[in-house]
Amino acid sequence: MNLPAEKSTPAVDRLHDIAEHVGQVFRGKRQVVRLTLASLLAQGHVLLEDVPGVGKTTLALALSRALGLDFQRVQFTSDLLPTDILGISVFHQTKGDFEFKPGPIFSNLVLADEINRTTPRTQSALLEAMSERKVSVDNVTYDLPDPFLVIATQNPLEHHGTYPLPESQLDRFLVRLSIGYPDQSVERDILLERRGGNPVYDLEPLLGEGEFLELQKRAEKIQMSETIADYMLAIVDATRTDQRIRIGVSTRGALALSAASRALAMVEGRDFVIPDDVRELAVPCLAHRISLAASLGDNSMAQSESVLEDIVASIQIPT
Repeated sequence: MNLPAEKSTPAVDRLHDIAEHVGQVFRGKRQVVRLTLASLLAQGHVLLEDVPGVGKTTLALALSRALGLDFQRVQFTSDLLPTDILGISVFHQTKGDFEFKPGPIFSNLVLADEINRTTPRTQSALLEAMSERKVSVDNVTYDLPDPFLVIATQNPLEHHGTYPLPESQLDRFLVRLSIGYPDQSVERDILLERRGGNPVYDLEPLLGEGEFLELQKRAEKIQMSETIADYMLAIVDATRTDQRIRIGVSTRGALALSAASRALAMVEGRDFVIPDDVRELAVPCLAHRISLAASLGDNSMAQSESVLEDIVASIQIPT
């Protein structure tokens, strides 16, 4: 770790260990682990968009166990109701009054599996909670746990019976990531070593109670120079003037990139942001926040990422 000794804390010093800890069961995808961990430290929600079977659930569960966070998984289906996520008020006969039964959303880390398989009404209930960090049931407002984070998954190739998230709701996610298949050598090791149950359940927490909240607050204090801020804004502004893009990145998107870059700097052991942090996060943070021009004829994840990569490559890196 490169943090100055007087500014370091035991929890910060364990960030590298946490990434390595998760990597023991989520093999060969160090960058995905780093970016997901940084997003959670930045108090952001994560959208994992990839084909089934590449480890999306394993990643979410491994991070929750390593970080010592309560975990709940919700399988989204077409008949899932908002109350199945938020909870419901039930009449208690002995008390003669209604009693609120919290839903699975009252956890530190919630895995919303296949979020695009449920109706817009249920999606909106989850996304409102993600934004407000509280829920309202029967005109009563309940605060969600702190921290409260969502990792959602969806299959980009499966469109039958799905309800794609509109741009306004995609914007609630700090980053959108793709995991991809592991290298053949890594996959061979998985085949040879995996016997019996899932090793993710053997992971022990590396953080004590309250330490993750300490890390989130620490991430907010990471230094970012005016030069780095101008570099970010140059990328953001380019999305607003590029002819291939119909709707560019909003101010909220710029703030998301700033928060994620600070958190990634901390994961890397620094107390300041460098251009490489911004470059690594620009596409995951911003690609799902733009809407491409109709002339391109394709508003897919791959296409929007390709356009963002071109923009980032065209912006001069500050020295």
